[in-house]
Amino acid sequence: MPTALITGASRGLGAAIARQLAPTHDLLLGGRPSAELDALAIELDGAGSGASGPNSHGAGSGASGPNSHGAGSGASGPHANRASTFAVELTDHEEVEAAAEAISSLDVLVHNAGVGSSLLPVAETPVDEWRHILEVNLIAAAELTRVLLPALRASGGHVVFINSGAGLRANPGWAAYAASKFGLRALADALRIEEPSLRVTSVFPGRIDTDMQRDLIAIEGKEYDPGQFLKPETVASAVVHAIATPADAHPAEIVLRPTGR
Repeated sequence: MPTALITGASRGLGAAIARQLAPTHDLLLGGRPSAELDALAIELDGAGSGASGPNSHGAGSGASGPNSHGAGSGASGPHANRASTFAVELTDHEEVEAAAEAISSLDVLVHNAGVGSSLLPVAETPVDEWRHILEVNLIAAAELTRVLLPALRASGGHVVFINSGAGLRANPGWAAYAASKFGLRALADALRIEEPSLRVTSVFPGRIDTDMQRDLIAIEGKEYDPGQFLKPETVASAVVHAIATPADAHPAEIVLRPTGR
């Protein structure tokens, strides 16, 4: 059974990706320890039949380590898919490395965790905000990738970076956030060349209807209209489609925009 680790899985896009991968993958749900993360693991444990189709590839073991918490028995039988938590603080690099040691083979790594911005101009953005955004959005992804490379190489795995439209262009007030996403694109591009046995996909969605989006719209002083944004399930479908692409093709980049925008 292929195994997928999804960071930022407790809600929003990460949870949507997890739910759509549950029928075909064992899941490691990454996030800070929380009731939300535990509840999702319980919901998805044993959720899929685990039947391998023509688009399934690899056979990662997904072994649970000391920071991974089993979610329950779920469906019985040899093909019941498993979901457990990878409950770590991604900016605690020692904790991340210790948790990753238990994973000997990994088929899919989805980097979804990230933070937004206070949308300040460069002249007003404090150095602490630069550090925080780059640490979470870029450095944590680079380090998690590094420590999991042996497991990914073992299965000829697939790394998916959830980027942003801000990773393709920078707008006023978005310098720190865009810098982190431009850096994430560079990380993906370099990894794709350095690790030819892996597939590496960057996904550049427009604005998504999530809690983070609500916070950003509030900062902008606008009225929130969910219909203006991509649904998390729609973006998750694109991610899952990339993962399911037959192994003779390498989906390098996916750009999504809300219809009509």
